[in-house]
Amino acid sequence: MTQQIPSTEPELAGVRNFRDVGGLPTVDGRRVRYGVLFRSGHLAHATEEDAEFLSSLGLNTIFDFRNAADQKLEGPDVELPGVLNVNLPLSDPADGSGFWKMVRDGEIDQLRELLGDGKAANRMVVSYRTIIKERTAEHARVLRSLAEDSVPALMHCAAGKDRAGLSIAVTLLALGVEREAIVADYLESNAKHRRYKVHRSSSSASAYSPEVMELLNPLFEARAEYLTAAFETIEETWGDVDTYLEQGLGLTPELRELLRERLLD
Repeated sequence: MTQQIPSTEPELAGVRNFRDVGGLPTVDGRRVRYGVLFRSGHLAHATEEDAEFLSSLGLNTIFDFRNAADQKLEGPDVELPGVLNVNLPLSDPADGSGFWKMVRDGEIDQLRELLGDGKAANRMVVSYRTIIKERTAEHARVLRSLAEDSVPALMHCAAGKDRAGLSIAVTLLALGVEREAIVADYLESNAKHRRYKVHRSSSSASAYSPEVMELLNPLFEARAEYLTAAFETIEETWGDVDTYLEQGLGLTPELRELLRERLLD
């Protein structure tokens, strides 16, 4: 029998990649509670109707993982009354403003040089590994906040795929969610209605040629190999997930249990 999922994924006009993370199974037979943890792309272009829906979720906190370059490009999040917006910039997998200029304006030769022959995918793998190793303070703050008083919460970056995807994955690891379920949720960002729309400065056919899009695709796709690289980095650096959570992120057993009580059924 198919489980009925609450209708918390509307067609938001100005917000990409929104979804409730509820329903994911843990290794000990529990599930992530619906209505307590959401993820999305940025909220800068949220329409009045989008904002009304987001307000109806009863959010306590929005975690915005964008950096200054992202915010300059898209603008700040639409403000939601009574919701705390916490900006915790994570290393941009796309190198900020220079990257966006390349995406918008890069000629085919430049794109081939920078992204061809597997360089784009490797760029993403390196960025995921770097975030795990270097942004422990930010991930620690998110988990501590969720455990103490910050739910319901929404996590987002620009596209809602990489930085938000990693932060969601770390949270789900702390909750004891099955690894396959974490990967499956991450890959949901590839759905056509969720994917970040690539914008090029030129509207000519050559600007969106099959070769150009093939070169750019690894940057805008969610690939299991990226998240696997993050998991491998945890194991290579800390030995296992429990040690990463406790020593890397300072998540004590007491805080972890509180987190599970808040977010699991």
